[in-house]
Amino acid sequence: MSFQSSHIDLLVEMLSIPAVSREEQHRADFLENHLKNKGLKASRIHHNLLLGDPEAEGPRILLNSHLDTVPPVDGWETDPHKPVQEGDRITALGSNDAGASVVCMLAAYEQMKDLLKGKMNLLLLISAEEEVSGELGISSVLPHLGKLEGAIVGEPTGMRPAVAERGLMVLDAEVKGKAGHAARSEGENAIYLAMEDIEAIRNMHFPHKSAWLPEAGAQVTIISAGNRHNVVPDLCRYVVDVRSNDCYGNEEMLEMIRAVCEADLNPRSTRLHPSGLDSGHILMEAVSACNMEPFGSSTLSDMALIPFPAVKMGPGESARSHTAGEYILLGEMEEAIKCYCEFLEKLNP
Repeated sequence: MSFQSSHIDLLVEMLSIPAVSREEQHRADFLENHLKNKGLKASRIHHNLLLGDPEAEGPRILLNSHLDTVPPVDGWETDPHKPVQEGDRITALGSNDAGASVVCMLAAYEQMKDLLKGKMNLLLLISAEEEVSGELGISSVLPHLGKLEGAIVGEPTGMRPAVAERGLMVLDAEVKGKAGHAARSEGENAIYLAMEDIEAIRNMHFPHKSAWLPEAGAQVTIISAGNRHNVVPDLCRYVVDVRSNDCYGNEEMLEMIRAVCEADLNPRSTRLHPSGLDSGHILMEAVSACNMEPFGSSTLSDMALIPFPAVKMGPGESARSHTAGEYILLGEMEEAIKCYCEFLEKLNP
């Protein structure tokens, strides 16, 4: 499929509408009208747009990318919401992550949805709140989709397929001691009690090795205690950043950390799960059939919230995301559309 000026126009117009997470209404309105004008009816769930009929016959395959962005960082030399096109490059906030994936997946969906009828039920979800893993993002749509045979998540990977992704869990820890006067060495110092926990966490090992992802691990990243120099603190709080992998899930790691700590540990959430494709899954077979090089990804995406087998791939590069001067190359988008179409053709659900 040759790259069309309509794809460029859609990307530029979309990126001109600010859509920071939880503030996506205007961009969602624009995309909904755009789809309607093309004869594509989208079901709207909050600010998520779903194309296709989940009740139609055939195994369900989901294409998914997101319309929201992070807030612009400092250092932009141009207005991040006014796309600048110079030759093959479009510079704008969200161009790489993940506006280009949205446009390319839409192009692939339009081309393939009818061709694949009878083989699969192809769905496309343009989701909201991805950058904050919000409850009104993909999580609010999944109950409407039923069981998926597989999902393809559009994120900037250089079109390399990420067949595994690390999970994330943040723990709030609280250690209680007993207050006393520092000059008389009274009380029980909550900082010292917390230090024992922190040392235990530091020495934890997770021996099972993932074929795709770094070792699971936990790091204490914030600590807070005391408010006067002469009072032994009776409370110490610390925060633990936990990175899970396909060998250790969030819930399992939580119990392992609790077993070595005295603190009261409360997870902010356990819902950002790690994932890993089985070697015999249809998505992995399509990766092989397309002669792609799979890898494991340490960055989070909506794949962490999809409770079905998924692969992550899209135009652009992860290192450009969330940076000043974020950009996408038109050649990357052209190649991505071809790649998505070929991948869907190779899928045998």
